Amino acid sequence: MADDVKTTRLELIETRSRIRLAENGHKLLKQKRDVLVLEFFRIMKQAQDQRAELNARMKDAFDALAMARAYHGIMEVENIALTVKKAPNVEVQSKNIMGVHIPSIKGEYVAKSLAERGYSMQGSSAKIDESASAFEKALEIVIKLAETENALKKLIKEIEKTKRRVNALDYIMIPRLRGTAKYIIMRLEEMEREQFISLKTIKAQLEKQEEGA
Repeated sequence: MADDVKTTRLELIETRSRIRLAENGHKLLKQKRDVLVLEFFRIMKQAQDQRAELNARMKDAFDALAMARAYHGIMEVENIALTVKKAPNVEVQSKNIMGVHIPSIKGEYVAKSLAERGYSMQGSSAKIDESASAFEKALEIVIKLAETENALKKLIKEIEKTKRRVNALDYIMIPRLRGTAKYIIMRLEEMEREQFISLKTIKAQLEKQEEGA
């Protein structure tokens, strides 16, 4: 440290300024980390609820499909499924949470009317309609779950990144800057003592010379 640190009052002022800046950054990063953690747990609870709802809706959908197959036969159900004209569209946008870009996923044409599904009303029955509706409801949850799962991945990555930066400031940068400031103060005090002793020596020598004159 003695080789690369300038032991001047200006360097001490600048070091103290860097310490204040690092401490302010440390405080802001901790606040950001805490907000992200709270948001993570909020979305995780939302994801858990959506998974439970998806399991229930998938069960209903496959139960309805089994009833449709039993009523129409497997081949007829597959033929009706192939007549569906419009597939759902997925629109992905982005929202910002404390500087983290979280995907916002929306589905279009997921829940369809009977006419939009594309199959013939005469060649089908309420069993087909119930099955199609049940799978549409399940797909709605799949899309919502995709958004929350992606948000969780983004948040956990940012939380880890922020945590590393907090730790770097906490255990490396701030202690190093404080150590530098302490070293500069110590050297300045030593220099002042050396200068004081030097001045006293010169004064004594001058007084001795005056006495001998």
